[in-house]
Amino acid sequence: MKIESRGEIGELAQSSERTQASLRATSLRGFMFTPTDGTKYRKRDGWLKVAISLWVLATLFPVTANAADKMAERPLQKIIIAYSSISGNMAPLWVTYEKGFFRRHGIDVRLVLVEGGSRAAQTLVSGDAALAQMAGAGAIQSNLKGADVVMIAGILNTMNYEFVVDKNIQRPDQLKGKAVAVSRVGSSSDFATRYALDKYGLVPTKDVSILEIGTQPDRFAALESGRIQGVMLEVPLTLQAKKMGFRVLANLKMLGLEYQHTGMATTRALIRSQPDLVRNVMKAYVEGIHYYKTHRKESLAILAKYLKTNNAGALK
Repeated sequence: MKIESRGEIGELAQSSERTQASLRATSLRGFMFTPTDGTKYRKRDGWLKVAISLWVLATLFPVTANAADKMAERPLQKIIIAYSSISGNMAPLWVTYEKGFFRRHGIDVRLVLVEGGSRAAQTLVSGDAALAQMAGAGAIQSNLKGADVVMIAGILNTMNYEFVVDKNIQRPDQLKGKAVAVSRVGSSSDFATRYALDKYGLVPTKDVSILEIGTQPDRFAALESGRIQGVMLEVPLTLQAKKMGFRVLANLKMLGLEYQHTGMATTRALIRSQPDLVRNVMKAYVEGIHYYKTHRKESLAILAKYLKTNNAGALK
């Protein structure tokens, strides 16, 4: 039994106090008027226990039933949660949704894919989505433009990209005069690309063109067609790229850079106006993360569903 409202808890506590008082009084009466004969005492004591148990059940049952009825009658609050990519980073959100943790906390969630952190942030500003699982770069860019988007949780605090390049690119300097792709300017993929180019001594947009192409599958398709010569990718596309002979110029995960990648974002306005909603979303989210970390087989099945692959390497 789960009782959430303070009124229900108080009602149950008062009932418990009345029950305990009645039990004490009944017990005293039993000791005062029970004969000293051991056999008779045990017989009467047994009937007394049965009577007390039935009375306790009759007293408490209406309270628990009322609490359950109130919870059952409480309508679920419908909201949209956006997520910014089809990648393994999104697994905690998918698991939380699929295992019913949002509904357990009174929320009917609809998940909507909005490619790119900057676009996901726009859905928060417009009110189309209540929350979004996205990288911190989109929230920062949004704030620089005067919005009130805020990160309230972080689940991946480093870059999770691999810089995949054309088969003919052997060294970073060979990217000079070439083009690379990002989802949107200001997105996490954009930041990662500029960071890597800078580390290689290349000036973004001057030495290397940066094109906005959209989703990871679209960016990978551009690499396959030869339209671009480099792109930041995540699993499972990195595995597919390697099988096709494309080269990994850098694995940004190995840098150990502290960077707010995937997390949960919302607006300060929503936190002020509906604090209970945000709190319940986070309760469900934490439960989902715990499930994701402790139920590997079930979580991988959910991941396979959203990534549309059964490739064991991609799922790991």
